[in-house]
Amino acid sequence: MVTVLTSVPSVIQCPTWWTHQATARIFTDRHLDRELLGSCSKFKEMDVYPGVTDGDPAKHQERHYYLLSELQTLVKDLPSSFQQRLSYNTLGDLALALIDGTVYEIVQGLLDIQHLTEKNLYNQRQKLHSELQALKQDLLRKHKDALQTCKSHNLTLLKSNQQAELEALEIRVREEQRIMDKKIVAEMDQKVIDQQNTLEKAGVPGFFITTNPQELTMQMNLLELILKLQQKESQY
Repeated sequence: MVTVLTSVPSVIQCPTWWTHQATARIFTDRHLDRELLGSCSKFKEMDVYPGVTDGDPAKHQERHYYLLSELQTLVKDLPSSFQQRLSYNTLGDLALALIDGTVYEIVQGLLDIQHLTEKNLYNQRQKLHSELQALKQDLLRKHKDALQTCKSHNLTLLKSNQQAELEALEIRVREEQRIMDKKIVAEMDQKVIDQQNTLEKAGVPGFFITTNPQELTMQMNLLELILKLQQKESQY
């Protein structure tokens, strides 16, 4: 929870937990969230679970036991303090939420959205950095040209003025970078809330809107379990 960018936490984290690389578009974010939730709601309205053999209660129960057993194995890799908080009932509820595979799709969709957001914000910051560096280089070139044509009796005054101009530009650079970083943190904080809200509405236990560090870590641990279990199932 999510995400410079790597210092901002995020609910969903990839194997390297919040990497950022080149370009993207973000306009699909909330639309995709709605599609994911719509898909989840559609499945929950059905009495059968895709991939579980057309509502066969025995198959349903068998899959629930399988998922619970796998989660109990995976949770052993977590710190003991978090193992204690993940009770049998919590893992049972999580296994139930994972039965039809919809939560896997939602988590993957949120992870994709997060990557797009990270790339977009990283590119915005890089663009600003390049623009500010270009301004500084342009000012230094002008200063150099002015020094070459300056009369000796005006040299002291010119250097003083140039120093004042350079300091003013440095202040502008720091302020614009501060504003950009503040914007990045605000957007990533909102992304955390979006992720928590989406997963809570999808019925994933342990997810709700919070800024409590312990709860955020617990949510990340839950997602780690989901991603590991998804990876294992995809290998079959």
